[in-house]
Amino acid sequence: MHAATISLAWKHTFLRATVEELLWFIQGCTDARVFSQKGIKIWDENGSKDFLEKRGLGHRQEGDLGPVYGFQWRHFGANYINCDTDYTGQGIDQRRNDLTDRRIILSAWNPAAMPLMALPPCHMMCQFYMHLPVTPDAPKRLSCLMYQRSADLGLGIPFNIASYALLTHMVAHVTGTKPHELIIQLGDAHVYRDHVDALEIQLKRKPRPFPKVKFRREINDIDGFDSEDIVVEGYDPHPTIAMKMSV
Repeated sequence: MHAATISLAWKHTFLRATVEELLWFIQGCTDARVFSQKGIKIWDENGSKDFLEKRGLGHRQEGDLGPVYGFQWRHFGANYINCDTDYTGQGIDQRRNDLTDRRIILSAWNPAAMPLMALPPCHMMCQFYMHLPVTPDAPKRLSCLMYQRSADLGLGIPFNIASYALLTHMVAHVTGTKPHELIIQLGDAHVYRDHVDALEIQLKRKPRPFPKVKFRREINDIDGFDSEDIVVEGYDPHPTIAMKMSV
């Protein structure tokens, strides 16, 4: 998983936000206030009343992002009401148990629900696939291929790499496989003008040793993780490079 952790070795990445957001996706939550209450502000702008009104969603309470990422992961096709509704058993839960299946695709892209979303998904789908062992004693390896339609190379992509690397480790952990490779395909890859100077600094840096992901206990269900279960060892990044988030 070296390619999956390169973003962490090049500059400081907000790991707590990465972990909490991924768990939020897995839970199917769509309430940005969950992050604010934990001191994580990455969804505040997109969940603000002003932003929702600009999207034609002013009838929603502040923080209600609509049927974004996690809702599609866990309740694809369900009728979205608001972020406080219990959607248990509604829609299609895109978890897969059979890793030998060639159709293990996790999609957040739902054209019918797009007008209801505060922000259409940038990282829109991924596919997990297992490599069968060459010899009987070799481990089964798990890889992930992710497609991102819109890629903010300065600020968003390092976060997305860390997130999907962690997701691959988590899926491998609960399925008894070894995380092998993360491949990311970018559609519209772009650099914002106000990120250019910061990226020039970053490109002059040499990546430091890659960190390792470990788990504090055995977990056999993707819903069983909490933030305390996830341990990142050997994380010694270069200092943070400030970049403004474009909304």
